[in-house]
Amino acid sequence: MTKNLLDQETSPYLLQHKDNPVHWQPWSKQTLERARQLNKPILLSVGYSACHWCHVMAHESFEDPVIASLMNELFINIKVDREERPDLDSVFQKSLNLMGQHGGWPLTMFLNSDGQPFWGGTYFPPQSSYGRPGFSHILNQISHIYQQQRDTVHDNVSRIMAALQDQQNNSTSSNPSTLNDGGLNSDKISHAAQAAMSMIDIKNGGTQGAPKFPQPVFMKFLWQEYLLKPQPELLHAVCITLDNICQGGIYDHLGGGLARYSVDNVWLVPHFEKMLYDNALFIDLLAEVWKQVQSPLYEQRVVETIDWMVSDLRIDQGDVFGLASARDADSEGVEGKFYVWDKSDVDQILGDDADLFCKIYNISQPGNWEGVNIAFRNVTPETLTQNEKDILAHCREKLLNVRKTRIHPLRDDKVLADWNGLSITALVHCSGVFDQPKWQEHGEKIYGFIKSTLFQNGRLSHCWCKGVASQNGVLDDYANMARAALALFQATTQTSYLEDACELVEIINTWFWDKDHGDYFLSAVDTDDIFLRPKVTYDNPTPSGNGVMVEVLARLFVLTGKPDYEKRARQTLAALCPATPHELINQPSLSFGYEILSSCAQVVIVIDESEDPARHPLYKSALRTAPMNYVISHTTPGQAGQDMAADHPAFAKGLHDGLAAAYVCRNRSCSLPITDTEKLADILSTIG
Repeated sequence: MTKNLLDQETSPYLLQHKDNPVHWQPWSKQTLERARQLNKPILLSVGYSACHWCHVMAHESFEDPVIASLMNELFINIKVDREERPDLDSVFQKSLNLMGQHGGWPLTMFLNSDGQPFWGGTYFPPQSSYGRPGFSHILNQISHIYQQQRDTVHDNVSRIMAALQDQQNNSTSSNPSTLNDGGLNSDKISHAAQAAMSMIDIKNGGTQGAPKFPQPVFMKFLWQEYLLKPQPELLHAVCITLDNICQGGIYDHLGGGLARYSVDNVWLVPHFEKMLYDNALFIDLLAEVWKQVQSPLYEQRVVETIDWMVSDLRIDQGDVFGLASARDADSEGVEGKFYVWDKSDVDQILGDDADLFCKIYNISQPGNWEGVNIAFRNVTPETLTQNEKDILAHCREKLLNVRKTRIHPLRDDKVLADWNGLSITALVHCSGVFDQPKWQEHGEKIYGFIKSTLFQNGRLSHCWCKGVASQNGVLDDYANMARAALALFQATTQTSYLEDACELVEIINTWFWDKDHGDYFLSAVDTDDIFLRPKVTYDNPTPSGNGVMVEVLARLFVLTGKPDYEKRARQTLAALCPATPHELINQPSLSFGYEILSSCAQVVIVIDESEDPARHPLYKSALRTAPMNYVISHTTPGQAGQDMAADHPAFAKGLHDGLAAAYVCRNRSCSLPITDTEKLADILSTIG
């Protein structure tokens, strides 16, 4: 096999490399078998389509005929899209960490012929410079060691493999029957939140230093603590972060949407790629915080970002659609070229309105980044008249229309089940908060896309691209889609969504459950092309599958009263809860499910069977104002007592004086019946 085989793939990232002179192979059992037959080491390169430094290394090394020839001679070369195979990426990132190095992309790993790692790194320049070894030098050195020092390679592999297994075993409890939540309690969560506050940049928001990532899961953790135990510093930490992100250069003020991170500590210069998951989690958090602070800025950013998501990332398939995974950082081979502006161009396009726009969006002749300008606003801009706001809106529209004529960054058309699941939940949540039924319809159509294209033969695939579903679903796919189904059930009251969530959880328990430790693997039990089934116990930019599962199981327990859901949730908490509060900072998603499980917070609305519960003002009021740790459900007078367990505190509750009534239930007791929507909103907006 002496050619590049990536032209047979569907991944946009892999297809970016199909014309490289490197004889790239996809990760497969066949490729691994060939490496064993030839007894050659494997060079594994992991990246993704929107990754700037992946492009740099590709241009410098993988497109260079000399370097490519060296790679082909000495190695079996494998390319992996980390978004297609998060389980592989997880294992090899952990392997690199165990070698004492920071992970990232591009990830460059050297494996033995069995696919096990013995050395690695991230980006390598083509030639040695600035104290960094060049890629050509690395290739020759690694090949020499592999051929001449097999004992050294074997020892490295053995140590790494043992350390990976030990790390995984030590990250979880070994007593799955334990149901004490691992000692997790509200005090431990509060201590973790206070420890997290020491990391906050109180002036610019986010965590201290650069680069700055939006970290919506981390910020949601601080917000949850604020709702439970209101403290001004928690409110400030979250709001100053959101304010700066909403006004900073990390936000696309013309087209909407958020970049992956800012390279500086003031949110000015983004790393320009736009990822679906960042934006889904961003709007979800904005909506949650808006319930309390009612910021017009947050509402505007939600509207703009959703418009961008469902237009720019939309992939239609009949009556349904999915969302693509990302937009690249680069266009025409230049990072950020699509997004930046020369002041002279802005002046010419906007004419008399240019001065106002340039003042508000910090556009200058010298530029604010490498001689050009990134649009960003001050956190607390001058008070603007309505006329000035209208002028600025018209300016943005004119500039956007010009920008549309530029060469667009590549769109990665993979539809990923897990990221679309996050998006469905966020869209449905925002729909309820801002009373925008169209957003819920978007969520339903995306859900229909995933169910019709990725759910086949009783299993979920991880991704879909160019009409082809591929890669076995991982835990995050099932967990996020189950959570999305529950969000849709809550919003629509259609029992089919609840049934879907139960079915997905049953599949998860069959294929991913670790009976020895009481939590979940990332890969299914029948995954046969990886040497270690990884577990993800920490949250990354997205919540871990295990953390999401605790929330899903907790919600299902509240909704159905079935004890197995509670048992599994508590086992997972017991397996994964860290020993110290400080470690919990890395696992905030565990606390979201714990709060639902421990308080069983619920709004039960009894509505006459002749009415549509999802359209009833009381139900809509609950969707708009209930805190994120509440479960909202409905029943009818004729069904009360049949929809819930007999020991549920709302068992057999009914109408009040012939009117629909809401009962706010927590800690095994319920409020008196509430028939007024404003009163219900007031109650829900003042409790955590």
